[in-house]
Amino acid sequence: MTTNDGLTALHAHAQRLQGTGIPSLLAAEPDRVKTLALKVGPLYVNFARQTYDRAALDALLELAAVCDVAGGFARLFGGERINITEDRAVLHSALRGDASPKAAAEHAEAVAVQRRMGELVKALEASSVTDIVSVGIGGSDLGPRLVADALRPASGARLRVHFVSNVDGAAMQRTLATLDPATTAGILISKTFGTQETLLNGAILRDWLGGSERLYAVSANPERAARAFDIDAARVLPMWDWVGGRYSLWSAVGFPIALAIGFERFGQLLAGAAEMDAHAASAPLERNLPVLHALTDIWNRNALGCATHAVMTYDQRLALLPAYLQQLVMESLGKRVKLDGSPVDADTVPVWWGGAGTDVQHSFFQALHQGTSIVPADFIGCVHNDDPYTVNHQALLANLLAQTEALANGQDSDDPHRQYPGGRPSTLILLDALTPHALGALIAMYEHAVYVQSLVWGINAFDQFGVELGKQLANQLLPALQGQGVEIADPMTREVLGRLRG
Repeated sequence: MTTNDGLTALHAHAQRLQGTGIPSLLAAEPDRVKTLALKVGPLYVNFARQTYDRAALDALLELAAVCDVAGGFARLFGGERINITEDRAVLHSALRGDASPKAAAEHAEAVAVQRRMGELVKALEASSVTDIVSVGIGGSDLGPRLVADALRPASGARLRVHFVSNVDGAAMQRTLATLDPATTAGILISKTFGTQETLLNGAILRDWLGGSERLYAVSANPERAARAFDIDAARVLPMWDWVGGRYSLWSAVGFPIALAIGFERFGQLLAGAAEMDAHAASAPLERNLPVLHALTDIWNRNALGCATHAVMTYDQRLALLPAYLQQLVMESLGKRVKLDGSPVDADTVPVWWGGAGTDVQHSFFQALHQGTSIVPADFIGCVHNDDPYTVNHQALLANLLAQTEALANGQDSDDPHRQYPGGRPSTLILLDALTPHALGALIAMYEHAVYVQSLVWGINAFDQFGVELGKQLANQLLPALQGQGVEIADPMTREVLGRLRG
């Protein structure tokens, strides 16, 4: 059996199951709500409202076996150079645990940097600094921003962390307008320290602070970071080329996380991810949470042809998770050629999007329930709340359960305008509570699910050349906008430049 054979088999199962409603699947498999559920550490995940049956799931698992998913995990954790287009290992797991003896040196190096980071956190907490401005973009921003927002104490933290990513000067202006340069420090985060947005915003921040004495940096090019902004080497934390940007929040890129939530809780975040690493590395395919999540996504994309995937977080503190997952999933899997450079055999990543419930119920849920496109979704909630408003939490969970039920089962009506077709698949994910440990496990689950999909599609989940062309052109066009005599070949760009320059 080949990968193509496996994908063809999925199409056959989808055709066989066409017209079979989710209630019918539940009726035909009475134990489905239990057998398609997994509890891994603080996460409970139930796939019972997906549209595959046992035979189709077996075909998905056979496809995973053919694509050597178990061997893929061994190569990942073993530090093999699986990012072949950049000739790099992929060892973000070594940042948070020692899952593989083959990555012991990398793990020891990461622990040493974490100790340095902890010392810097302690020093800042003991200083007169009250606010931190974290400057980065993409993986240097989205992960830290998500975790800091999700886990910051409701009563406020000792240090307030503010994030600026966009090169739009309004973002920096609005942030700095609320702060005092005498009690503010800054962190510049860039893997290469060549990112235009970070360099421009970093220069604004340095000048506003009146110098580099309270600037810190995180980079895989620490010498360049220190030189570019005259930052003392003691305030520069390293990362490594074996950590991709969108997988880097576990590294010193998480410095603003540790400042926002405390260094001890940052360690708990790493421990949660390490627990998921151990599960992914050892659990059999049929009871492996990231594998089942990935195979579900492959079923919805390749067997059902669904072009988008939604993420709904029924916890306001996770409101930034859909944006974080957009980058993790779409930058990793948005590929049209396989590892050998040949065209892919099937559609790869769908468009990921979403929002926080219950707000989104009053915006795009109309399209989810009655639109012509089926949008598979992950619904994420927490069993226990940390706030004192128990009735509100009960209402939130009631809406979570009601929406997944309504999407799956629908409702018939003599009035076509009031008819709900149902058949909308979803996966239910419940955290015991929104703790650092649980959030670490959740993010790591998605990371590993992305990797499994890349193994099935035969693509590289760890490069991102697709983001480079537009950035290169922007660097070429900036001098033209500044009035320099630059020859512009594209007629549309040439026309608009004339208007922009007046």
